[in-house]
Amino acid sequence: MEREDRLSRLVDYIVEHGSVHVDDVVATFDISPATARRDLDALAEQQLVSRTRGGAVSNSTSGDTPLRYRTVRHGGAKRAIASAVAAMVTPGEVIAFNGGTTTTAAAFEVGIRTAADPAFHDVTTTVVTNAVNIANDLVVRPALRIVVTGGVARPRSYELVGPLASLKLPDITIDTLFLGAHALDVERGYFTHHDGEAAINAELVRLARRTVAVVDSSKLGATAFARICGVDDVDVLLTDAGADPGSLDRVREHGVDVVTVGGPGEG
Repeated sequence: MEREDRLSRLVDYIVEHGSVHVDDVVATFDISPATARRDLDALAEQQLVSRTRGGAVSNSTSGDTPLRYRTVRHGGAKRAIASAVAAMVTPGEVIAFNGGTTTTAAAFEVGIRTAADPAFHDVTTTVVTNAVNIANDLVVRPALRIVVTGGVARPRSYELVGPLASLKLPDITIDTLFLGAHALDVERGYFTHHDGEAAINAELVRLARRTVAVVDSSKLGATAFARICGVDDVDVLLTDAGADPGSLDRVREHGVDVVTVGGPGEG
């Protein structure tokens, strides 16, 4: 297991159990005591946990695992989805991304494509986002014009939320929104953990002529707090081949096109 993946899982473990001893980390993650201590020290330096004698305890920020620790999960599926997103973009259109690990990977691939494909060099393609990390990644790409919403940045997702984030949104038009979500309930719709993010994401869906949901198979059947939109508010579901076929059929019943990419072992 890569260290970043292990750190991500270790944060979740501590949040679930409230506290952890070095011996528990050694047994659970099959690592040496020295490595376990280094991992706990690294998380404490990030203020994700508080160190105790012989272990660590969760603190008020433990549940907000930073994006860099969550990106490695289901990495193969996210990369396959990201490549498919890049292939969907048309030169000169207005596209949008909300925050999240899959949308961040997808935006990065879009940036690479626009730099390499001559079709993008003579026309400006606009990217609208409320995620400051995505804006930072793409602002160096000369073929792209980056439009960032206002608002207050959240450390978990790097998304801008609050009244300022939606102030100018009603004045713009989006051709294609690539929507990330924490959960997809095949009957109730797309969900995220934070109501402020859900509100801005719902506004982006409302403004977009086409919405492509980009969620890996682990999000199907998962749960989260705040609803973004209904299943039928999305035009295309782009996921990986590890998704449950029965769940995908239920999504299709809502009139949604379903596209799967990658192989079953890439989650």
